[in-house]
Amino acid sequence: MTERLSAATLPMLPTDVQAPAYDRRALKPGVVHIGLGAFHRAHQAPIFESFAERGDLRWGITGASLRSAAVRDALLPQDCLYSLVVQSDADREISVVGALRDVIVAPEDPRRLIEAIACDETRIVTVTVTEKAYKIDAASGLLLEDDPDVRSDLADLSSPATMPGYLAAGLSLRKGRGLPPITIISCDNIADNGSKLQSGVTHIARKHNARVAEWLERDCAFPNTMVDRIVPATTGADIELTTSRLGLVDLATVRTEPFSQWVIQDRFAGPRPDFESAGVQITTDLAPWEQAKLRLLNGAHSAMAYLGGLAGFNTVHEFVEQPWGRAFIRLLWDELESTLTAPRELDLAEYRRTLMRRFDNSALRHQLRQIAIDGSQKIPQRLVAGAADLLDHGDQPDAIALAIAAWMRWQSGRDDLGHRFDVDDPLASTTERLVTGAASPPDQARALLSLGSVFPARLRDESTFHELVARHLQDLRDHGAKATVERFLSRQTVAAEGKRCG
Repeated sequence: MTERLSAATLPMLPTDVQAPAYDRRALKPGVVHIGLGAFHRAHQAPIFESFAERGDLRWGITGASLRSAAVRDALLPQDCLYSLVVQSDADREISVVGALRDVIVAPEDPRRLIEAIACDETRIVTVTVTEKAYKIDAASGLLLEDDPDVRSDLADLSSPATMPGYLAAGLSLRKGRGLPPITIISCDNIADNGSKLQSGVTHIARKHNARVAEWLERDCAFPNTMVDRIVPATTGADIELTTSRLGLVDLATVRTEPFSQWVIQDRFAGPRPDFESAGVQITTDLAPWEQAKLRLLNGAHSAMAYLGGLAGFNTVHEFVEQPWGRAFIRLLWDELESTLTAPRELDLAEYRRTLMRRFDNSALRHQLRQIAIDGSQKIPQRLVAGAADLLDHGDQPDAIALAIAAWMRWQSGRDDLGHRFDVDDPLASTTERLVTGAASPPDQARALLSLGSVFPARLRDESTFHELVARHLQDLRDHGAKATVERFLSRQTVAAEGKRCG
Protein backbone atom coordinates (compact mmCIF):
# COMPACT_ATOMS: atom_id res chain seq x y z
CA MET A 1 0.00 0.00 0.00
CA THR A 2 1.37 3.44 -0.96
CA GLU A 3 2.18 5.66 2.02
CA ARG A 4 0.69 9.11 2.54
CA LEU A 5 2.60 12.35 2.02
CA SER A 6 3.63 13.65 5.48
CA ALA A 7 6.56 15.11 7.37
CA ALA A 8 7.83 11.58 8.02
CA THR A 9 7.71 10.56 4.35
CA LEU A 10 9.28 13.73 2.87
CA PRO A 11 12.68 11.97 2.53
CA MET A 12 10.99 9.44 0.22
CA LEU A 13 10.17 12.06 -2.43
CA PRO A 14 11.91 11.82 -5.82
CA THR A 15 14.92 14.10 -6.12
CA ASP A 16 13.24 16.23 -8.83
CA VAL A 17 10.41 17.22 -6.47
CA GLN A 18 11.25 20.27 -4.37
CA ALA A 19 10.41 19.87 -0.68
CA PRO A 20 10.59 22.42 2.19
CA ALA A 21 14.23 23.01 3.09
CA TYR A 22 13.52 25.10 6.20
CA ASP A 23 12.60 23.99 9.74
CA ARG A 24 8.80 23.88 9.71
CA ARG A 25 8.77 23.63 13.51
CA ALA A 26 10.14 27.18 13.68
CA LEU A 27 7.43 28.60 11.41
CA LYS A 28 5.40 31.30 13.20
CA PRO A 29 1.62 31.68 12.67
CA GLY A 30 1.79 35.13 11.09
CA VAL A 31 -1.02 34.63 8.56
CA VAL A 32 -4.63 33.53 8.95
CA HIS A 33 -6.27 32.53 5.70
CA ILE A 34 -10.08 32.29 5.43
CA GLY A 35 -11.36 30.10 2.60
CA LEU A 36 -8.77 27.34 2.31
CA GLY A 37 -9.56 26.17 -1.20
CA ALA A 38 -7.40 25.27 -4.17
CA PHE A 39 -6.88 28.87 -5.26
CA HIS A 40 -5.17 29.95 -2.05
CA ARG A 41 -3.00 26.85 -2.00
CA ALA A 42 -1.88 27.53 -5.58
CA HIS A 43 -1.53 31.31 -5.38
CA GLN A 44 -0.84 32.99 -2.01
CA ALA A 45 0.51 30.00 -0.05
CA PRO A 46 3.47 29.39 -2.44
CA ILE A 47 4.41 33.06 -2.04
CA PHE A 48 4.47 32.77 1.75
CA GLU A 49 6.40 29.52 1.25
CA SER A 50 9.07 31.45 -0.66
CA PHE A 51 9.62 33.74 2.34
CA ALA A 52 10.22 30.73 4.60
CA GLU A 53 12.66 29.29 2.06
CA ARG A 54 14.62 32.56 2.26
CA GLY A 55 14.75 32.39 6.05
CA ASP A 56 11.83 34.67 7.03
CA LEU A 57 9.80 32.29 9.21
CA ARG A 58 7.20 34.82 10.43
CA TRP A 59 4.58 33.99 7.80
CA GLY A 60 3.29 30.51 8.46
CA ILE A 61 -0.39 30.07 7.60
CA THR A 62 -3.32 28.98 9.74
CA GLY A 63 -6.02 28.06 7.26
CA ALA A 64 -9.76 28.13 7.94
CA SER A 65 -12.71 26.61 6.13
CA LEU A 66 -16.08 28.29 6.60
CA ARG A 67 -18.02 25.31 5.29
CA SER A 68 -16.95 21.67 5.03
CA ALA A 69 -14.27 19.67 6.77
CA ALA A 70 -13.06 18.08 3.52
CA VAL A 71 -9.90 20.18 3.13
CA ARG A 72 -9.01 19.71 6.81
CA ASP A 73 -9.54 15.96 6.54
CA ALA A 74 -7.25 15.80 3.50
CA LEU A 75 -4.51 18.00 4.94
CA LEU A 76 -4.13 17.14 8.63
CA PRO A 77 -3.12 13.47 8.04
CA GLN A 78 -0.42 14.92 5.76
CA ASP A 79 0.86 17.34 8.43
CA CYS A 80 -0.66 20.10 6.25
CA LEU A 81 1.77 19.32 3.40
CA TYR A 82 0.50 19.22 -0.18
CA SER A 83 1.92 19.16 -3.68
CA LEU A 84 1.66 21.99 -6.17
CA VAL A 85 1.63 20.86 -9.80
CA VAL A 86 2.47 23.55 -12.37
CA GLN A 87 1.39 22.47 -15.85
CA SER A 88 2.02 23.88 -19.30
CA ASP A 89 0.89 21.51 -22.04
CA ALA A 90 3.19 18.47 -21.64
CA ASP A 91 5.43 20.01 -18.92
CA ARG A 92 4.74 19.24 -15.23
CA GLU A 93 6.76 20.64 -12.32
CA ILE A 94 5.92 19.46 -8.80
CA SER A 95 6.88 20.93 -5.45
CA VAL A 96 5.66 20.32 -1.91
CA VAL A 97 4.43 23.35 0.01
CA GLY A 98 4.93 23.49 3.77
CA ALA A 99 3.79 27.03 4.71
CA LEU A 100 0.43 25.80 6.00
CA ARG A 101 0.64 25.02 9.74
CA ASP A 102 -2.91 24.18 10.77
CA VAL A 103 -6.49 23.97 9.51
CA ILE A 104 -9.61 25.17 11.33
CA VAL A 105 -13.15 24.16 10.39
CA ALA A 106 -14.98 27.22 11.65
CA PRO A 107 -18.53 25.78 11.95
CA GLU A 108 -17.18 23.03 14.20
CA ASP A 109 -15.31 25.42 16.49
CA PRO A 110 -16.04 29.10 15.78
CA ARG A 111 -13.95 30.26 18.70
CA ARG A 112 -10.75 28.81 17.21
CA LEU A 113 -10.96 31.07 14.15
CA ILE A 114 -11.84 34.10 16.27
CA GLU A 115 -8.85 33.38 18.52
CA ALA A 116 -6.54 32.90 15.53
CA ILE A 117 -7.43 36.37 14.21
CA ALA A 118 -6.85 37.79 17.70
CA CYS A 119 -3.54 35.94 18.18
CA ASP A 120 -0.60 38.22 19.03
CA GLU A 121 1.57 36.67 16.29
CA THR A 122 -1.03 37.20 13.54
CA ARG A 123 -0.09 40.12 11.32
CA ILE A 124 -2.06 39.41 8.12
CA VAL A 125 -5.43 37.86 7.32
CA THR A 126 -6.05 36.82 3.72
CA VAL A 127 -9.43 35.90 2.27
CA THR A 128 -10.58 33.80 -0.72
CA VAL A 129 -14.24 32.91 -0.30
CA THR A 130 -15.81 33.91 -3.68
CA GLU A 131 -18.07 36.88 -4.22
CA LYS A 132 -21.26 35.65 -2.57
CA ALA A 133 -19.64 35.11 0.85
CA TYR A 134 -18.99 38.85 1.22
CA LYS A 135 -22.75 39.38 1.65
CA ILE A 136 -22.44 42.59 -0.35
CA ASP A 137 -25.04 43.85 -2.81
CA ALA A 138 -23.23 44.01 -6.17
CA ALA A 139 -25.09 47.12 -7.33
CA SER A 140 -24.87 49.26 -4.18
CA GLY A 141 -21.75 47.81 -2.54
CA LEU A 142 -23.58 47.71 0.79
CA LEU A 143 -23.96 44.87 3.26
CA LEU A 144 -27.06 42.72 2.68
CA GLU A 145 -28.78 43.44 5.99
CA ASP A 146 -31.81 41.35 5.01
CA ASP A 147 -29.70 38.23 4.58
CA PRO A 148 -30.54 35.85 7.47
CA ASP A 149 -26.88 35.10 8.22
CA VAL A 150 -26.04 38.79 8.26
CA ARG A 151 -29.00 39.46 10.56
CA SER A 152 -27.65 36.75 12.88
CA ASP A 153 -24.21 38.38 13.02
CA LEU A 154 -25.68 41.83 13.56
CA ALA A 155 -27.47 40.43 16.61
CA ASP A 156 -24.76 38.15 18.06
CA LEU A 157 -21.11 37.48 17.20
CA SER A 158 -20.46 34.61 19.61
CA SER A 159 -20.85 32.09 16.76
CA PRO A 160 -20.58 34.02 13.47
CA ALA A 161 -22.47 32.92 10.39
CA THR A 162 -20.59 34.96 7.77
CA MET A 163 -17.01 35.72 6.77
CA PRO A 164 -17.38 39.45 7.62
CA GLY A 165 -18.87 38.36 10.94
CA TYR A 166 -15.83 36.21 11.79
CA LEU A 167 -13.53 39.09 10.96
CA ALA A 168 -15.59 41.51 13.04
CA ALA A 169 -15.54 39.08 15.98
CA GLY A 170 -11.80 38.33 15.74
CA LEU A 171 -10.81 41.95 15.28
CA SER A 172 -13.09 43.03 18.16
CA LEU A 173 -11.36 40.52 20.43
CA ARG A 174 -7.98 41.74 19.19
CA LYS A 175 -8.88 45.35 19.98
CA GLY A 176 -10.19 44.33 23.40
CA ARG A 177 -6.86 42.67 24.21
CA GLY A 178 -4.95 45.82 23.29
CA LEU A 179 -3.13 44.12 20.40
CA PRO A 180 -1.86 46.09 17.40
CA PRO A 181 -3.95 46.51 14.24
CA ILE A 182 -3.38 44.14 11.31
CA THR A 183 -3.78 43.98 7.54
CA ILE A 184 -6.74 42.14 6.03
CA ILE A 185 -6.19 41.28 2.35
CA SER A 186 -9.08 40.24 0.14
CA CYS A 187 -7.93 38.01 -2.73
CA ASP A 188 -11.30 37.59 -4.46
CA ASN A 189 -12.33 38.83 -7.90
CA ILE A 190 -14.38 41.79 -6.72
CA ALA A 191 -13.82 45.40 -7.76
CA ASP A 192 -12.59 47.45 -4.77
CA ASN A 193 -12.46 44.18 -2.83
CA GLY A 194 -10.62 45.57 0.17
CA SER A 195 -12.83 48.63 0.50
CA LYS A 196 -15.98 46.51 0.28
CA LEU A 197 -14.64 44.03 2.80
CA GLN A 198 -13.79 46.83 5.22
CA SER A 199 -17.26 48.32 4.77
CA GLY A 200 -19.00 45.02 5.56
CA VAL A 201 -16.81 44.15 8.55
CA THR A 202 -17.07 47.65 9.99
CA HIS A 203 -20.85 47.66 9.54
CA ILE A 204 -21.19 44.51 11.62
CA ALA A 205 -18.66 45.68 14.22
CA ARG A 206 -20.44 49.02 14.64
CA LYS A 207 -23.63 47.22 15.67
CA HIS A 208 -21.74 45.77 18.63
CA ASN A 209 -19.10 48.36 19.54
CA ALA A 210 -18.63 51.79 17.97
CA ARG A 211 -15.06 52.10 19.26
CA VAL A 212 -14.04 48.85 17.53
CA ALA A 213 -15.57 50.14 14.29
CA GLU A 214 -13.59 53.38 14.58
CA TRP A 215 -10.39 51.38 15.19
CA LEU A 216 -11.08 49.23 12.12
CA GLU A 217 -11.57 52.28 9.94
CA ARG A 218 -8.66 54.27 11.34
CA ASP A 219 -5.92 51.76 12.16
CA CYS A 220 -6.49 48.44 10.41
CA ALA A 221 -5.68 48.14 6.69
CA PHE A 222 -7.89 46.60 4.01
CA PRO A 223 -5.89 47.09 0.79
CA ASN A 224 -7.53 46.50 -2.56
CA THR A 225 -5.85 43.73 -4.52
CA MET A 226 -5.80 41.94 -7.85
CA VAL A 227 -4.96 38.24 -8.07
CA ASP A 228 -4.53 36.13 -11.16
CA ARG A 229 -3.78 32.45 -11.56
CA ILE A 230 -5.92 29.80 -13.19
CA VAL A 231 -6.53 26.94 -10.75
CA PRO A 232 -8.85 24.19 -12.02
CA ALA A 233 -10.71 21.98 -9.59
CA THR A 234 -8.71 18.93 -8.54
CA THR A 235 -10.01 15.62 -9.90
CA GLY A 236 -9.48 12.00 -8.96
CA ALA A 237 -7.29 11.65 -12.05
CA ASP A 238 -5.08 14.50 -10.79
CA ILE A 239 -4.61 12.71 -7.46
CA GLU A 240 -3.72 9.45 -9.20
CA LEU A 241 -1.24 11.16 -11.51
CA THR A 242 0.42 13.06 -8.66
CA THR A 243 0.58 9.92 -6.51
CA SER A 244 2.37 8.06 -9.29
CA ARG A 245 4.87 10.91 -9.64
CA LEU A 246 5.53 11.33 -5.91
CA GLY A 247 5.39 7.70 -4.94
CA LEU A 248 3.21 8.96 -2.07
CA VAL A 249 -0.54 9.53 -1.80
CA ASP A 250 -1.46 13.23 -1.73
CA LEU A 251 -5.19 13.85 -1.34
CA ALA A 252 -4.71 17.63 -1.19
CA THR A 253 -2.77 18.19 -4.43
CA VAL A 254 -3.57 21.25 -6.53
CA ARG A 255 -2.61 22.03 -10.10
CA THR A 256 -2.19 25.34 -11.82
CA GLU A 257 -0.49 27.21 -14.67
CA PRO A 258 2.98 28.84 -14.72
CA PHE A 259 1.52 32.37 -14.77
CA SER A 260 0.87 34.05 -11.42
CA GLN A 261 0.19 37.67 -10.52
CA TRP A 262 -0.63 39.47 -7.28
CA VAL A 263 -0.97 43.25 -7.13
CA ILE A 264 -1.61 44.86 -3.71
CA GLN A 265 -2.47 48.44 -2.89
CA ASP A 266 0.26 50.01 -0.75
CA ARG A 267 -1.82 50.09 2.43
CA PHE A 268 -0.57 47.99 5.35
CA ALA A 269 -0.93 48.06 9.14
CA GLY A 270 2.13 46.78 10.97
CA PRO A 271 4.79 44.36 9.68
CA ARG A 272 4.55 42.72 6.28
CA PRO A 273 6.81 40.35 4.35
CA ASP A 274 9.05 41.51 1.53
CA PHE A 275 6.31 40.92 -1.04
CA GLU A 276 8.33 42.53 -3.81
CA SER A 277 11.07 39.88 -3.51
CA ALA A 278 8.46 37.24 -4.42
CA GLY A 279 7.29 39.13 -7.50
CA VAL A 280 4.23 40.73 -5.89
CA GLN A 281 3.54 44.21 -7.24
CA ILE A 282 2.83 46.95 -4.69
CA THR A 283 1.06 49.97 -6.15
CA THR A 284 -0.57 53.19 -5.03
CA ASP A 285 -3.23 52.90 -7.76
CA LEU A 286 -4.73 49.45 -8.06
CA ALA A 287 -7.88 50.31 -10.00
CA PRO A 288 -6.40 50.08 -13.54
CA TRP A 289 -4.83 46.67 -12.82
CA GLU A 290 -8.00 45.40 -11.24
CA GLN A 291 -10.25 46.58 -14.04
CA ALA A 292 -8.03 45.18 -16.82
CA LYS A 293 -8.00 41.76 -15.20
CA LEU A 294 -11.69 41.68 -14.30
CA ARG A 295 -12.80 42.68 -17.78
CA LEU A 296 -10.26 41.01 -20.06
CA LEU A 297 -9.49 37.76 -18.23
CA ASN A 298 -12.61 37.26 -16.12
CA GLY A 299 -14.96 38.78 -18.69
CA ALA A 300 -13.66 36.38 -21.32
CA HIS A 301 -13.93 33.49 -18.86
CA SER A 302 -17.61 34.22 -18.17
CA ALA A 303 -18.38 34.59 -21.88
CA MET A 304 -16.69 31.26 -22.60
CA ALA A 305 -18.44 29.56 -19.68
CA TYR A 306 -21.95 30.36 -20.91
CA LEU A 307 -21.46 30.30 -24.69
CA GLY A 308 -19.18 27.27 -24.56
CA GLY A 309 -21.30 25.50 -21.98
CA LEU A 310 -24.45 26.01 -24.05
CA ALA A 311 -22.63 24.68 -27.13
CA GLY A 312 -21.64 21.52 -25.28
CA PHE A 313 -17.95 22.22 -24.64
CA ASN A 314 -16.30 21.35 -21.34
CA THR A 315 -13.08 23.35 -21.09
CA VAL A 316 -11.59 26.75 -21.89
CA HIS A 317 -9.08 25.12 -24.21
CA GLU A 318 -11.84 23.47 -26.25
CA PHE A 319 -13.64 26.80 -26.63
CA VAL A 320 -10.69 28.81 -27.97
CA GLU A 321 -9.79 25.87 -30.22
CA GLN A 322 -12.95 26.70 -32.20
CA PRO A 323 -12.30 29.44 -34.80
CA TRP A 324 -15.61 31.09 -33.92
CA GLY A 325 -14.85 30.94 -30.20
CA ARG A 326 -11.40 32.49 -30.58
CA ALA A 327 -12.70 35.20 -32.93
CA PHE A 328 -15.53 36.09 -30.55
CA ILE A 329 -13.17 36.52 -27.58
CA ARG A 330 -11.06 38.92 -29.63
CA LEU A 331 -14.10 41.01 -30.53
CA LEU A 332 -15.25 40.97 -26.91
CA TRP A 333 -11.78 42.16 -25.87
CA ASP A 334 -11.94 44.99 -28.43
CA GLU A 335 -15.08 46.30 -26.74
CA LEU A 336 -13.87 45.81 -23.19
CA GLU A 337 -10.39 47.21 -23.86
CA SER A 338 -11.93 50.48 -25.06
CA THR A 339 -13.31 50.97 -21.52
CA LEU A 340 -9.91 50.63 -19.82
CA THR A 341 -7.21 53.05 -18.76
CA ALA A 342 -4.22 50.75 -18.48
CA PRO A 343 -1.44 51.33 -15.95
CA ARG A 344 1.83 52.45 -17.50
CA GLU A 345 3.44 49.11 -16.70
CA LEU A 346 0.78 47.09 -18.56
CA ASP A 347 0.96 46.61 -22.34
CA LEU A 348 -2.62 45.63 -23.17
CA ALA A 349 -1.74 44.10 -26.54
CA GLU A 350 0.86 41.83 -24.92
CA TYR A 351 -1.53 41.13 -22.03
CA ARG A 352 -4.15 39.89 -24.50
CA ARG A 353 -1.60 37.67 -26.24
CA THR A 354 -0.56 36.26 -22.87
CA LEU A 355 -4.19 35.56 -21.94
CA MET A 356 -4.81 33.67 -25.18
CA ARG A 357 -1.68 31.56 -24.61
CA ARG A 358 -3.01 30.74 -21.15
CA PHE A 359 -6.41 29.80 -22.57
CA ASP A 360 -4.58 27.54 -25.05
CA ASN A 361 -2.95 25.56 -22.22
CA SER A 362 -4.60 22.18 -22.79
CA ALA A 363 -3.02 20.66 -19.67
CA LEU A 364 -5.17 22.77 -17.33
CA ARG A 365 -8.52 21.33 -18.46
CA HIS A 366 -10.16 24.39 -16.90
CA GLN A 367 -13.83 23.42 -16.64
CA LEU A 368 -16.40 25.86 -18.02
CA ARG A 369 -18.96 24.62 -15.48
CA GLN A 370 -16.59 25.67 -12.68
CA ILE A 371 -16.33 29.18 -14.14
CA ALA A 372 -20.12 29.39 -14.63
CA ILE A 373 -20.83 29.05 -10.89
CA ASP A 374 -22.28 32.15 -9.17
CA GLY A 375 -22.64 34.09 -12.40
CA SER A 376 -25.04 36.63 -10.91
CA GLN A 377 -22.25 37.64 -8.51
CA LYS A 378 -19.55 37.76 -11.19
CA ILE A 379 -20.98 39.32 -14.34
CA PRO A 380 -21.72 42.76 -12.80
CA GLN A 381 -18.01 43.61 -12.64
CA ARG A 382 -16.85 41.39 -15.50
CA LEU A 383 -19.37 42.32 -18.22
CA VAL A 384 -22.16 44.58 -17.04
CA ALA A 385 -19.93 47.47 -15.93
CA GLY A 386 -18.13 47.45 -19.29
CA ALA A 387 -21.46 47.58 -21.15
CA ALA A 388 -22.54 50.61 -19.10
CA ASP A 389 -19.23 52.36 -19.79
CA LEU A 390 -19.57 51.83 -23.54
CA LEU A 391 -23.13 53.16 -23.58
CA ASP A 392 -22.04 56.20 -21.57
CA HIS A 393 -19.56 56.96 -24.36
CA GLY A 394 -22.14 56.48 -27.11
CA ASP A 395 -20.84 53.07 -28.25
CA GLN A 396 -22.71 49.79 -28.64
CA PRO A 397 -21.70 46.86 -26.38
CA ASP A 398 -22.73 44.28 -28.97
CA ALA A 399 -20.34 41.45 -28.07
CA ILE A 400 -20.80 42.12 -24.36
CA ALA A 401 -24.58 41.98 -24.84
CA LEU A 402 -24.21 38.57 -26.50
CA ALA A 403 -22.16 37.28 -23.55
CA ILE A 404 -24.81 38.60 -21.14
CA ALA A 405 -27.55 37.00 -23.23
CA ALA A 406 -25.68 33.70 -22.94
CA TRP A 407 -25.76 34.05 -19.15
CA MET A 408 -29.51 34.64 -19.42
CA ARG A 409 -29.94 31.59 -21.64
CA TRP A 410 -27.91 29.56 -19.13
CA GLN A 411 -30.60 30.21 -16.50
CA SER A 412 -32.91 27.79 -18.35
CA GLY A 413 -30.75 24.89 -17.14
CA ARG A 414 -30.58 23.21 -20.55
CA ASP A 415 -27.80 23.34 -23.17
CA ASP A 416 -28.14 23.34 -26.94
CA LEU A 417 -27.85 19.55 -27.04
CA GLY A 418 -30.87 19.23 -24.77
CA HIS A 419 -28.88 18.16 -21.71
CA ARG A 420 -30.16 19.46 -18.38
CA PHE A 421 -27.88 20.87 -15.68
CA ASP A 422 -28.23 22.59 -12.33
CA VAL A 423 -27.71 26.35 -12.32
CA ASP A 424 -25.29 26.82 -9.41
CA ASP A 425 -26.01 30.39 -8.33
CA PRO A 426 -27.44 32.09 -5.22
CA LEU A 427 -30.13 33.67 -7.44
CA ALA A 428 -30.97 30.43 -9.30
CA SER A 429 -34.50 30.14 -7.92
CA THR A 430 -35.19 33.78 -8.81
CA THR A 431 -33.79 33.57 -12.33
CA GLU A 432 -35.64 30.31 -12.97
CA ARG A 433 -38.90 31.96 -11.93
CA LEU A 434 -38.26 34.98 -14.15
CA VAL A 435 -37.31 32.86 -17.16
CA THR A 436 -40.23 30.42 -16.90
CA GLY A 437 -42.67 33.25 -16.27
CA ALA A 438 -41.74 35.11 -19.46
CA ALA A 439 -43.38 34.18 -22.77
CA SER A 440 -40.57 35.14 -25.16
CA PRO A 441 -36.84 35.93 -25.19
CA PRO A 442 -37.50 39.71 -25.22
CA ASP A 443 -39.71 39.26 -22.16
CA GLN A 444 -37.07 37.08 -20.50
CA ALA A 445 -34.41 39.70 -21.20
CA ARG A 446 -36.62 42.43 -19.71
CA ALA A 447 -37.37 40.30 -16.64
CA LEU A 448 -33.73 39.42 -15.97
CA LEU A 449 -32.58 43.00 -16.58
CA SER A 450 -34.90 43.96 -13.71
CA LEU A 451 -32.53 42.24 -11.24
CA GLY A 452 -31.19 45.23 -9.37
CA SER A 453 -28.36 43.25 -7.78
CA VAL A 454 -27.01 42.39 -11.25
CA PHE A 455 -27.96 45.28 -13.54
CA PRO A 456 -27.83 48.97 -12.60
CA ALA A 457 -30.75 51.25 -13.49
CA ARG A 458 -28.56 52.71 -16.26
CA LEU A 459 -28.90 49.44 -18.20
CA ARG A 460 -32.38 48.43 -17.05
CA ASP A 461 -33.77 51.67 -18.47
CA GLU A 462 -31.72 51.64 -21.70
CA SER A 463 -34.00 50.48 -24.54
CA THR A 464 -31.10 50.06 -26.98
CA PHE A 465 -29.33 47.71 -24.60
CA HIS A 466 -32.50 45.71 -24.00
CA GLU A 467 -32.99 45.34 -27.76
CA LEU A 468 -29.40 44.14 -28.21
CA VAL A 469 -29.66 41.55 -25.44
CA ALA A 470 -33.14 40.44 -26.53
CA ARG A 471 -32.02 39.90 -30.13
CA HIS A 472 -29.06 37.80 -29.03
CA LEU A 473 -31.23 35.84 -26.60
CA GLN A 474 -33.71 35.11 -29.39
CA ASP A 475 -30.88 33.90 -31.63
CA LEU A 476 -29.48 31.70 -28.88
CA ARG A 477 -32.88 30.06 -28.44
CA ASP A 478 -33.52 29.65 -32.16
CA HIS A 479 -30.05 28.72 -33.42
CA GLY A 480 -27.88 27.69 -30.45
CA ALA A 481 -24.65 29.27 -29.22
CA LYS A 482 -22.31 28.18 -32.02
CA ALA A 483 -24.54 29.36 -34.87
CA THR A 484 -25.43 32.56 -33.00
CA VAL A 485 -21.79 33.50 -32.56
CA GLU A 486 -21.03 32.65 -36.20
CA ARG A 487 -23.95 34.84 -37.35
CA PHE A 488 -22.71 37.60 -35.08
CA LEU A 489 -19.18 37.36 -36.48
CA SER A 490 -20.54 37.46 -40.02
CA ARG A 491 -22.48 40.65 -39.28
CA GLN A 492 -19.39 42.20 -37.73
CA THR A 493 -17.34 41.36 -40.82
CA VAL A 494 -19.93 42.92 -43.12
CA ALA A 495 -20.11 46.02 -40.95
CA ALA A 496 -16.30 46.35 -40.91
CA GLU A 497 -16.12 46.02 -44.70
CA GLY A 498 -18.84 48.63 -45.05
CA LYS A 499 -16.87 51.06 -42.95
CA ARG A 500 -13.74 50.47 -45.05
CA CYS A 501 -15.66 51.03 -48.27
CA GLY A 502 -17.34 54.12 -46.87
